[in-house]
Amino acid sequence: MAVEVGDKAPDFELVDQHGTPVRLSSLRGRRIVLLFYPLAFSRICGGELTAIRDEFAAPDDVRVLTVSVDSMFSHRVWADQEGYTFSLLSDFWPHGAVARAYGVFDEEKGVALRGTFIIDAEGVVRWKIVNEIGSARDAGAYQKALDDI
Repeated sequence: MAVEVGDKAPDFELVDQHGTPVRLSSLRGRRIVLLFYPLAFSRICGGELTAIRDEFAAPDDVRVLTVSVDSMFSHRVWADQEGYTFSLLSDFWPHGAVARAYGVFDEEKGVALRGTFIIDAEGVVRWKIVNEIGSARDAGAYQKALDDI
């Protein structure tokens, strides 16, 4: 079942590219931009994350969390190579469990769709967009959505 605007964001704990556990509920009080993407080192995913790095001016009360089924080790290499300083979270095992909880897991391909959820400081989803695997998102839309919340 897909998470919709107005729903409480499903809690999760995943490790980032440094092996540090990140629990969504521990970030209450901050707004979250939660981005699911199919795979590290792919052209469209790289373009999207680079746009977050270079173009997205997250306010101080916003935390960017990105999620894919790649391992923590893949995320570490990719983050170091590309200079990504935001959290790259591994939904590796159980495979795609968090993407499934948000309704953005492609069972046939075994990866997440391009789902983005903006979660307010109380843990409620206030904005979302889901694109198919081959369709990139616009980082400017996140900025506008945050400005409107």
